[in-house]
Amino acid sequence: MKSILVVAFVALTLAARAADSAPLRFAFGSAPAAGFTAVAPDMNYNKERGFGFEPDAAVVANPHGISSDQPFYFSARVPAEGNYRVTVTVGDPQSESTTTIKAELRRLMVEKIHTGAGKFATVSFIVNTRTPHIAATGDIKAGEVRLKSPRESTMEAWAWDDALTLEFNNSHPAVSTIEIARVDVPTVFLIGDSTVCDQPREPYSSWGQSLTRFFKPDIAIANHGESGETYRDSIGRRRLDKMLSVMKPGDYMVMQFGHNDQKERGPGMGPFLNYKAEIKVHVDAVRAHGGTPVIVSPMERRNYNPDGTFRPTLADYAEAARQAAQELGVAFIDLNAMSMRFYGALGKDQAYLAFAGTGLQRDATHHDNYGSYELAKCIAEGIRDNHLPLARHLVDDFTGFDPAHPDDVDTFALPPSPQFTNQRPLGD
Repeated sequence: MKSILVVAFVALTLAARAADSAPLRFAFGSAPAAGFTAVAPDMNYNKERGFGFEPDAAVVANPHGISSDQPFYFSARVPAEGNYRVTVTVGDPQSESTTTIKAELRRLMVEKIHTGAGKFATVSFIVNTRTPHIAATGDIKAGEVRLKSPRESTMEAWAWDDALTLEFNNSHPAVSTIEIARVDVPTVFLIGDSTVCDQPREPYSSWGQSLTRFFKPDIAIANHGESGETYRDSIGRRRLDKMLSVMKPGDYMVMQFGHNDQKERGPGMGPFLNYKAEIKVHVDAVRAHGGTPVIVSPMERRNYNPDGTFRPTLADYAEAARQAAQELGVAFIDLNAMSMRFYGALGKDQAYLAFAGTGLQRDATHHDNYGSYELAKCIAEGIRDNHLPLARHLVDDFTGFDPAHPDDVDTFALPPSPQFTNQRPLGD
């Protein structure tokens, strides 16, 4: 009897694992393909169904899919956190279509796919999902990331929930099918502050959100940055532990702090004291878990002297990051220097166009979609310049980048994400 129960238990376990690893396939339109779950335009996401459109999706069905003249979101609950290959077929049987795809919190996955009337195209990309739970493993104790509330539990809940959310945007976005399949690929973990994190709302954007566009669908970008934080917060809020708990040999951690570390005051604080020491804590931990650390110096703020010359505000932190990288034998990307070349190329009277805001009243620290896109290119170029194996995962159309010759700001076009005010709080 005992052996029968054991066999039954093993069979149920294997069946559950198979179910967890089975791809999720969704077909849109009035004639769904065989083997796909049909999704009607009026199916909003709820936890019981486990998939559907987020509210206010004004989509119209046709025999081969759905389309809209407005951006829309679609979410599907995944069986476990991790990396998923998402394969999307886009196109409209009757109209031209241009579709830009973002994932989770505005991570740029596919910049623009244009299809003629009656034409379809299929693209794939990797989306990383996560929850706050930290599993006990090795030297990491079980627990949870100390999320900020309500920022992370509501505004940024899509970055932490058990659903994978896709944004379809641009001129007449059209979708035929979506397939979501769990994959085992290397992961590039990002850790940093508001200039790195997945910013939830326009007009703010970070290089971490744009970096996904520059990698092939054979590697994942997991952005664990958060606004207002420092290397010390990464440790204290257990963001570092979260990443280490799922890190595998061959993974990377790209780290950039400085803007908020600069605000820390008191004995033992400063760029060449606690800042460097906390960098070493991160580097040692990543190496102990089989990962490859990459140190990035903080990009500069937009700041000028009365005579119009550039006035750096983070030079000491950039130098401390450089020293730490050299002392620890770690790859170093000097985003501080690259950002100044970028701003210099735009000129004092145009540099504000890379920063969040409207008109001349713009932020001097946080970037808009254009600024974050150009800084992401700086990171990609830094990966190439350091001859990291990671460089082979860069997309083929990235042939290099000189920040002194950025993309033309007047012709840059990336559709802004809609201001979604009814986002589901974490747990809903």
